[in-house]
Amino acid sequence: MTVFIAADTPPAIRGMLRRWLLEPRANVFVGTLNPRVRQMLTEYVLRLAPTMSLLILTADNSSQGFSIEMHGEPDRQLVTRCGLQLIAEKFDPSCQTTSGDNST
Repeated sequence: MTVFIAADTPPAIRGMLRRWLLEPRANVFVGTLNPRVRQMLTEYVLRLAPTMSLLILTADNSSQGFSIEMHGEPDRQLVTRCGLQLIAEKFDPSCQTTSGDNST
């Protein structure tokens, strides 16, 4: 399963995402894509609107069961703690760890 959450989606991009995914709410697109189509769709969106905020959730075999990608200028930050991907609303760069760090 793949979820695209976009902010201020232009009509051309919205139309392309609707060809491949369902849109249950405005700017939220959900569906099942293979990795190649997901990559091509992401590249298309970023090429046409490079500053648009885009959050992509994809199913994988991690302990969380999904992975998170963020593109553009999001108002939140992706932080990795003990191998878990978390979303920080108020981000303090001094607290950031790398994905290989297992400290708490």
